[in-house]
This record gives sequence, C-alpha cells and structure tokens, in this order.
Amino acid sequence: MLKAKLGIAPIAWSNDDLPQLGGDTPLSTCLVESHMAGFQGVETGGKFPKTSDALKPLLREFQLELVSGWYSGTLLDNSVEDEIRKSLPQMQLFRDCGATCLVYGETAGTIQNQQNVPLVKRRRLSDAQIKEYGDKLSRFADFCTDYGVPLAFHHHMGTAIEDEHDIDRLMAATSTNVGLLFDSGHLVFAGVDPMRILEKHGNRIIHVHTKDVRQDVLASLDWNQHSFLDAVLKGVYTVPGDGAINFNAIIQKLAEIGYQGWFVVEAEQDPAKAPPLKYARIGYDTLQAALIAAGYILVEGAIE
Repeated sequence: MLKAKLGIAPIAWSNDDLPQLGGDTPLSTCLVESHMAGFQGVETGGKFPKTSDALKPLLREFQLELVSGWYSGTLLDNSVEDEIRKSLPQMQLFRDCGATCLVYGETAGTIQNQQNVPLVKRRRLSDAQIKEYGDKLSRFADFCTDYGVPLAFHHHMGTAIEDEHDIDRLMAATSTNVGLLFDSGHLVFAGVDPMRILEKHGNRIIHVHTKDVRQDVLASLDWNQHSFLDAVLKGVYTVPGDGAINFNAIIQKLAEIGYQGWFVVEAEQDPAKAPPLKYARIGYDTLQAALIAAGYILVEGAIE
C-alpha cells in the first residue's frame, strides 16, 4: 500500500517576492489555517524562524510537521565549497526539524523575482554549461545526502532550468543523488506535458508540488512583455481542483511509479482575491480524493 502525506506552502498567505500579497499576514494565521484545512505539514517561507529552537515549538503548537522548504541556490556562479557553507544554517534547521528534503531552486541569474523583466529574458544554458553545472550540483547533492537532507531540484519559471529540454539535460548530467521536485504548475506554464516528465524521470522524483493553472490567464500572457510576477498577479496559478490540470491522472501515474511521500499544495495567489483558507481546503479535498482513488493511504509519522 502506497503512503502519502499532505502539506502546504505558506506562499498562499504571504509571497516573499511580492510583499504586497499578504505581507502583513502573521505567520500564526498561515499555520492555524493550514492545520484547519487538514494539512499535516508545512514548507518554510520568509516569515518562519531560522533556528530549530524557535521553529520546533511553533510547529508543535499548531500540530504541524516541517515538510521541506525553498533554498536559493547559486551553484551556477558559485563554488561547491562556498555553496555548502552558505547552505549550512538551513540544512541544520531542516535536519533538526525532520524535513524530508531541501527544495533547491537555482537563483543565479534568475528573473523569477524581477517584475520588470519579461519571461523571454530568462537565463539559458548551453550543453557545455549544463555539463559543468551538473557536476557541481551532483557534488552538492552528495553533501546533502550525507547530511541527511536530500536535494530535490525545483525546475522553476524564470530560472535557467525551466522547460523540458532543460530538465532532460540536467537529469542526464547529474548523479542519482540529485532528486527531482515535480511541480505540475511550473511544467504546464513552461509548455511541458507533466505526464512526459513522469514517464521519463519518475525514478528521480523525491518531492511533489501540486499547483494548478488557469488556462485562460496563461493563454493571455505575452512572454515578450509579461514577467513571471506579472503572471502571478494576473492569477495564472491556483490550487488543485480550481484550474485546468488533471490531478487524477498525475497522481495515478505517480502511484504507478511507486512514489511515496509528501504532496504539497503550493499555489501563489493574491490572498485578497483568493482567501487562503478557502483555497487550501479546495486543494486538500481535491488531492485527498485523487490520492484515495489512486490507492494511496494518508498516514501520520514517517514514511519509510
């Protein structure tokens, strides 16, 4: 029997890249509403404490586990040794609090947080650059594995690893210690069929983000003019069950692959337009139904 747990990211309550979206919302609101919606765990965000002494009691208070969280990697322009030093405080926090992985996003040269830079201007890598990057990423992932917090690489709009061609080359250029984070919303935004990524790289997936896409908003974007943050403000993303993505098919395929672990709702929206608790419940209900239909059981405690 396959085992699953449901988590959520704080980005629906407060967006670190767009402080006008929930910037005044206290972390306690995010945590209490995450628990109220039924989620077992949360990922970190900018408002979370940076030490385990502060974070552990907070998680206990709201009966939540630490799932994982974003790490702004810079290996494209940094040495492995310096990256390890830079990551150590977050790695220690995650290990101490029982996080299952480190969500590694490559932010060297990213435009994901620059509202004045259109989507078409994102960084692109040659095959030679991918090979060099893959070597550094593999060595960093070895460190993460040895430390007890495996690396889950997050393909992401506006970064150097965005589309299917990027993902294919990165997976070919890295060791199996470089796990893949599967994010349905970022794949569809990038013009990728999520099912193809599952078929090709299912054995590398160690973490899952479930984000839905509003197809009408996506179709209205001009990549020569609109930035990633413009797209977020227009409402390109939403929770599972409120957009165009077939999560029953995706979760069924993940079950066939044998994926077990966290399924995380991570959908950045304007909380004034999309009340976070209401949408968290929609996401939870949609995923719960899809997981049960695919043969998963929702469990408490560690998944071995």
